[in-house]
This record gives sequence, structure tokens and C-alpha cells, in this order.
Amino acid sequence: MNVFRDSRPAADASPSARPTPSPSLRQRLTELRGPGIRPRALDARALAALAANPGCRRRALLDGAGVDKAALAQALGSPAAHGQSRFALARGNSFEARVKADGGAELLRLLHARLPSGTPAPEEGEVAAPDLSAAGPEGRAARTALALREATAAGGWTLLDHPLLAVDVAGSPAYVEPDAVVVRPDGVWTVVEIKSFPMIDGAADAAKVGAAARQAAVYVHALEGVAAQVTAHGERPARVGERALLVCPQDFSNLPTAAAVDIRKQLATTRRQLARLTRVEEIAAALPPDTTFDLRLADDGRTATRPADELADAVETVDAAYAPECLAACELAFHCRGRSREQGAVETLGRGVRGELGALRTIEEVLAAAGAPAADGPGCGAAPEPGPRGEGPGDADPALAALRRAARLRAEALAAAAPPVPVPRTAPGAEDPVCR
Repeated sequence: MNVFRDSRPAADASPSARPTPSPSLRQRLTELRGPGIRPRALDARALAALAANPGCRRRALLDGAGVDKAALAQALGSPAAHGQSRFALARGNSFEARVKADGGAELLRLLHARLPSGTPAPEEGEVAAPDLSAAGPEGRAARTALALREATAAGGWTLLDHPLLAVDVAGSPAYVEPDAVVVRPDGVWTVVEIKSFPMIDGAADAAKVGAAARQAAVYVHALEGVAAQVTAHGERPARVGERALLVCPQDFSNLPTAAAVDIRKQLATTRRQLARLTRVEEIAAALPPDTTFDLRLADDGRTATRPADELADAVETVDAAYAPECLAACELAFHCRGRSREQGAVETLGRGVRGELGALRTIEEVLAAAGAPAADGPGCGAAPEPGPRGEGPGDADPALAALRRAARLRAEALAAAAPPVPVPRTAPGAEDPVCR
């Protein structure tokens, strides 16, 4: 999946138009990126990670402004390696071309085999493949919406190769590009995801399938807006299927096989998480007026000349919600992890631990509350003082009570343990009768 972002307003004639940033907001986002810097295109992992961590205002703003987070992390001295190798990309492109060869005959055969019995099979030469090319992402999104409307009205089989769909992300329009969308004669639209990881004995890696399902959920979410417009203004109702077709290589060959993936759970999560995202204009309005993430690139267009300390101060003006899961999905994860460790934040231990600790915010507070020795520093050696409501844990805090009970049980267990049995040693120079 490719995600495109553009700061220009979408065309009003587009049936799939989403709210676009105001001129003042577009200007502010341009200032955050830096003069002359085009918005960065996001990939599938970036958008899935954004929806999975809606509380991270830093990522929402940087993605909304189209900032190149990989270059930003490099300038901060905390680079993160993400993405596929060129060999994996070449293999994936070759496999996708094979699946879509001959007008997508193999792809449609795989889809039809997983439909209810009695569904008419697509006949050779009867599958429409409209041209979706247009100027700019807004034009392509409008052309895709028109093709979907025409295909639904025609009542036949239609294969849309790499359509472009608009989706609202934190009040800023983004454009997502699925591998394919198939319109069936009954008016149902099916999202197709083509991946290069193998499906061995009918099963694939669960983590990779989950990631593909989350990506498909984003496509379905974007298609639902178009389907609503088509149903409202068309002669036939349109519906987006709740199952996506996942196409992968079979076993260790390059032959395609497929599975229908139920994405209802991922779709509900995507809707909820995208709705929870703080709007970009609210985050940008809270920043100091002179805040910018401009790297001040040199003449080669790659070397950042802005001091790392100055850039780090700009990044710290936006709150982050770090979790260990960010390491696999965000380019700034190593920078955020370093800052979290410096502050001793409990978020470095994971979201589950963070939720269990309640009002305890730092590891030093946790160790002090449990009565365990901690490193020298503020807050060490004593339990945190109860503060006003919402400012710290009180004596009745369940997390504080659980920590003290755990510390007491540990001390009792250590006290009741038997002393270690001494190991007999031979006299100096004598031969050990056991070890030879």
C-alpha cells in the first residue's frame, strides 16, 4: 500500500472528497516541513501504526504535515532501519505482475473460488479494466470514484488496478492505494492484497497476515465513503465486502494462492482509532509560533545542516506516546525510547505494565513504592508523597497497594529460604578425588 498526501484542496467534483485543511493550516504545515519541501508519502506500516497509537500527538502532527521522519531521526542521531530490501521489492513486484497478468484472469479465478456456490464466473473478455490515470492524487481519486460508480451500475465484473482512495486522517486528507479492487456483478466491492510472503500448507505467518488485514481495513474504510455516495446517487446499491482477498505465493513456488480474510475486527478498530486521533490543527495551534522541523538541507538535498540540539528541542514541543511496539513501526522510535529512558518513564516497560501501574509515572517511583533500592536520584528511597487528585498515587491506590504487597511477599520468601549449602574444598595442592 502506498499513501499519498497533498496539501492542495481536493477537487469539489470528487464524490469521495474529504475535508481539506484551511489555507492557514496548509501554510502552517508547510512551515513545519520547511520551505520548498514536498509532503512525504507514507507507506502502509506508517498509517497502520498511526491508527494503532492514536494517543501519539507527535506522530499525528509529523504525519499530518508530511515530515520525513526517517531523515528527521537521522539528523537527531537516532536512525532506525525500516522497509524492504530492493531484492524483496523486486520479487514482490514480479509476483504481483504475475497475479495480474492476462487481465487479472488468475486473480479473478482465485476470488471466484472463494465466493458462495452459484456465483457466475467471469467470462474471458467480459471483465472491464478501466483506465484510472489522472493528474494529481485528487484527480486519480475522483477518477477511481467514477469508475466504481460506473462498474456498479453496469452489473458486471470489473478489476480496478491500483485505484486511489481518499481517507481523512486527523482532519487532513490522505490518499491510499490498494493493490486492486474487484467489483462483482452483485454490487459488492472486494479489496485485494497481494503479498510476497509464502502461504505454506494453506497457512501464512500470523503476524504478517494481521498486518495485511489492518491495511485492508484502511482500504475498506476509505471505500465505504465512496460506496455511500454511489448508493445515494446511483441506481444500484454498492457494498464493500467485509472479507479481503489475500494473495500469496503457494508453498515455496511462485504460483499464487489465496485466502479470504475476515477484517471486521480490524475495520472496527481502524474506525475507532482514526476517530480518536487529535486533529492536526489542534496540535499545530498549541505549538510555539516559531516551531519548525526544517532540516535545512544542504545543496545536495540530503545532508541536514540544522544543529541536532535545536532540532530535538523542536521535536520535544510535541508530546509523544512511546511504547515498545513503536520500534517496529516508527522511524522516531529510537529517539523517543532514549528520551523515555532518560526520564525513567514506565512506558518503556510496555503498555500493559503502564496500565497496571496507574498513577505511578516513573520507574523510580515504582521502586520506591515497592520499598526496593533504586539508583541515586530524585524520588529514591521513599514512597511517593500522595498528592492532590490526579497528581500522584495515594495510600488507597490499588497499584501502590499491589506493589507493597509484592515487596512484602518477596521479603518473606527470601527470609524463609534455607541458607546455601557450603561447597567442600580440598587442601591446597591436594588432588580432588571427584574431578579428574
